[in-house]
Amino acid sequence: MFAINSRSYLLPNVVMRMLFIRKISSSSSYITEFQSLLGNENVQTNDLDSFNQDWLKSHRGKSDIVLFPRNTNDVSNILGYCNQNNLKCVIQSGNTSLVCGATPWQNEIIISMKKLNKILSFDEITGVLHCESGCILQNLEEFVKQKQRLIPYDLGAKGSCMIGGNLATNAGGLRFIKFGPLHSNVLGLEIVMANGKILNLMNSMRKDNTGYHLRHLFIGSEGTLGIITKVSIICPMDYKFKKIFLVACENFNKLIELFQMVQEDFNENLSCFEMMDESSMNVVVENLRLPYPLSRSYPFYSLFELSANDELSLDQRFTKHYEKLVNKSIILDGTYANDSDSEKFHKLKSYRESISEGLRLDGCSYKYDVSLPLNVYYEVVNVMRKRLSSSLSSSNNVVRICGYGHMGDGNMHFNVTSKKFDQQILNQIEPFLYEFVAKNNGSISAEHGIGVKKRKFLHYSKSDEAIKLMQQMKQLFDPKSILNPHVLF
Repeated sequence: MFAINSRSYLLPNVVMRMLFIRKISSSSSYITEFQSLLGNENVQTNDLDSFNQDWLKSHRGKSDIVLFPRNTNDVSNILGYCNQNNLKCVIQSGNTSLVCGATPWQNEIIISMKKLNKILSFDEITGVLHCESGCILQNLEEFVKQKQRLIPYDLGAKGSCMIGGNLATNAGGLRFIKFGPLHSNVLGLEIVMANGKILNLMNSMRKDNTGYHLRHLFIGSEGTLGIITKVSIICPMDYKFKKIFLVACENFNKLIELFQMVQEDFNENLSCFEMMDESSMNVVVENLRLPYPLSRSYPFYSLFELSANDELSLDQRFTKHYEKLVNKSIILDGTYANDSDSEKFHKLKSYRESISEGLRLDGCSYKYDVSLPLNVYYEVVNVMRKRLSSSLSSSNNVVRICGYGHMGDGNMHFNVTSKKFDQQILNQIEPFLYEFVAKNNGSISAEHGIGVKKRKFLHYSKSDEAIKLMQQMKQLFDPKSILNPHVLF
C-alpha cells in the first residue's frame, strides 16, 4: 500500500520535472536569441515581480523574461521572431493599467517600452512634438512647458505612465473638457505590426485627407493590433494664468447647478471640472494623512480650473461669479490658488489626483470607470451603495463605497474597497453595475479600456456586429494572436 501511494505521488512529480526541463530548454533557446538580437543588458530574466504584478495587485503573471527594445528596429526584430515562432507577447509601458491590460495573464513575453524614451523634435511654430512612445507623460509635460505649451491631457499617474500606453487606451484625464479625446490631438504614429513590419504613419500636418485615417485604429486598441513606437502630437499654447478652485456643495444637484453656472460665465476658460464625494475626500485625509482642505468635511466637492491670458479680467469676472454662487446658495465653502503659488496650486489638485492611490491603502479595490449622462451620473453610486449595504449587511469586510471623476465629460470612477478580496462583493457589483450603465446608454469603460477584467462585459457597450467586426480586424492585423492575446476578446 505504501509503495502504491509512493508511486502515485512520484509519477506526477516526474512528469512535472520533465515538463519543467522542457520549458527551461525551450525558454533557453528564445532567451539566447533575444540576447543576440538586443544584447544581454536588454534581456531580463530575474527580479520580475514588478513586471508580473498589476498596479492594483489583483493579478500576478508568470512571465520569465522582459525585453527592453531601444528603438523601432529592436521592436521589429522582436515581433518578427515572436511571430515566426508563435510566441505570445504583452506590451508594457508604465504598467499603470487598472484592467490588467499590460500585465502577462499567463507566461507571455513582456516587451517593456521603458528605453524608447527620447524626445525626437519639437516645432516651435506649430507646437508639434515628435517623441518615442516610452516617454513618461510628466517628462513631456515639463519639456513643452518650457516652450509655453502644454500636453492636451493630464493624468494622476503622469509620473509613471507613458504616452504609448496612454494612446493604447485613448486616455482621457482632467483636460478632456477643454481639448477633447486624446486621439483628436494625435497627428501621426509609427507602429510595428505583429509580423515585425514597420508602418510609418508619422505626420506633422493637422489636415491630411488621404484615405483611411489608419492611426485611429491603433489609438484605443490596447496593444492588440500593433506596438506604437513613435508619436506626433499637437501641443496647444499654454495660458499665462491659471486658477484652481476647490468648493463644497450640500448635494449633487447643487454641483450640477455649479457646473452650469461655471460654463455660462467661463466657457472659454474652463480647463477641467472634477467632482468628489465625501467618502472620496475622506480616503485622502485618512489614508494619505492630508488635512481637510476646507474648514470641515462636506457631502460633495468640485475642483475646477480656469485659464486665461488676462489675470485681472479673470479675477474681476470671478468676483462677480462668486457673489452669484453665494447669493443662490450654490456653495457652502471654498478656496482657490493661483499657479503662481505653485505649492498651494498643486496641493489642491492633489486632493483629486491622489484618490486612487489612497484607495489602494484600504486593502482590495474594486474599480469601475464608466460614463453616464449627468441626470444619472451620481445615481449609480447611490444605487450601488444601497445594493451593497442591503446584501452585505452582515459583512464587516467593506471599507468604503465612493464616487469621483471627470464630471465635465460624464466620466464616473465608482469604487468599492474591502479589507481583503471578497467574491461576494464582486458578485454583487458585476454584472449589475454594467446593466445599469447599459440601461442608461452609458459606457462600461470611459478611459481605462477593457483589458482582461472587462472583456466578458464588452457586449454591454458594443453590439454583436461591432464586436465581430473588431475580432475580424484583430484577425487581419494579428492572425496568430501574438499581441496582448488575452486583452479585449
